[in-house]
Amino acid sequence: MGEKVAAGQFDLSDRQRYRGKLRQCLAGLARLLEEKRFDRPKNLMGLEIELNLAGLDGMPRMMNAQVLEKIASRDFQTELAMFNLEVNIAPHRLGGRVFDRLAEELRTSLAYADRKAGEVDAGIVMIGILPTLGRDDLVSTNLSAVDRYTLLNDQIVAARGEDFELDIDGVERLVCTSRSITPEAACTSVQLHLQVTPERFADVWNAAQAVAAAQVALGANSPFLFGRELWRESRPPLFQQSTDTRPPELQAQGVRPRTWFGERWITSAQELFEENLRYFPALLPICDEEDPLRVLDAGGIPKLAELVLHNGTVYRWNRPVYGVADGVPHLRVENRVLPAGPTVIDVIANAAFYYGVVRALAEEQRPVWTRLPFEDAAANFDTACRYGIEARLRWPRRGRHGGITEVDAVDLVRDELLPLAAAGLDAWGVEPADRDLCLGVIEERCRLRVNGASWQAATFHRALDQGLDREAALAATTRRYRGLMHVGEPVHTWPVGVSEPVPLG
Repeated sequence: MGEKVAAGQFDLSDRQRYRGKLRQCLAGLARLLEEKRFDRPKNLMGLEIELNLAGLDGMPRMMNAQVLEKIASRDFQTELAMFNLEVNIAPHRLGGRVFDRLAEELRTSLAYADRKAGEVDAGIVMIGILPTLGRDDLVSTNLSAVDRYTLLNDQIVAARGEDFELDIDGVERLVCTSRSITPEAACTSVQLHLQVTPERFADVWNAAQAVAAAQVALGANSPFLFGRELWRESRPPLFQQSTDTRPPELQAQGVRPRTWFGERWITSAQELFEENLRYFPALLPICDEEDPLRVLDAGGIPKLAELVLHNGTVYRWNRPVYGVADGVPHLRVENRVLPAGPTVIDVIANAAFYYGVVRALAEEQRPVWTRLPFEDAAANFDTACRYGIEARLRWPRRGRHGGITEVDAVDLVRDELLPLAAAGLDAWGVEPADRDLCLGVIEERCRLRVNGASWQAATFHRALDQGLDREAALAATTRRYRGLMHVGEPVHTWPVGVSEPVPLG
């Protein structure tokens, strides 16, 4: 959805033409796969982080256009709402001191962006959901002034045909409605990209699906929305409900939501693209002039523009991505599971854990997805979102007898997944110092049972105990979070409470 699209109305023939172009794109993809035209292994990874803008008072600032003008860097872009930005880090080769380099790049970029934002009385907050967001902040008038967001909102609203219903029952319950998709903008995430060969794609995607729940349990950072304490990671239910094109009748019929974990393990990347065409109507039926099959006949590489655009409107938590770089096509797995934050070292530790464990799981002789029912992987994801670091997950038993057992997420990570992650990082050629620093952060989170969500909740309740009302407690928690985020120590070291001032800078 980063592509520029022009706002406009679509007539009845546009969707039929677009569907035909999608089928051509799918046939073109099949030919590229059959002819083995894809890029050779390069061990490339990429990173995107969605950010919030807030003032020193902890309240959201609707001014991304002004902040972007100050930043004046193509690394930073708009996101859905005026209080959002996104930072994109250039692809890196996995190996050596890659995580140390990534951490330094991120610290430099975010510190610079925060300084420039400060010139217009705003600041950068890297968090899953900004706790101080109110319902009046998440309305269509606060969408970023970019055609594609207005057009996407209009098409999703038209497809649904009625208000969106938000109903999240967690520690507390939130029930409300929205007339636009703007509540989706509350969800700010980290997106981890991994370029893979077609032969490796299915194994990597399956491994990413299997480990998604553990990622969420470790990294949950979104416990509040509209003043209510909900799930420890409230982004997934909020994202699904705020983009749901299905009225209740279609939900009752089993029509799939556009924000989707999936329903089965796969054997090829093509299966996911085919599913996207088979199950999901076009939201943005914008046709490119390219004829992908003619381009292939002429020996060229097609952009598959319609396929790429359609794929961007199906919100899988692990998404297949087709791209062309330097005239050569490639495939990526885009992991969209994690919330943003809390600190740079936390983000980098989460990334290292993911890249390590996915490689190790993908190369196992008896892969976990042959032993774990997909229904359990999907249920694990929901459980991890609801309970965060306190979640209990279903996982295959080790040993000859097999079967499925239920285990604390922190024990699963410490006893089984962390050793796999270390082996996977070794296989990537990551330096031991980088490996040990990053995985040490994960191990300490597990030992202390502390992540961003648990810290936010504990600090909020401490503020309530000190006599603040809910609104003031959420604002104080956000200010304290922002200060500690910029100091940069990992979240498991943060003191609970809002009483001690933290210097910014």
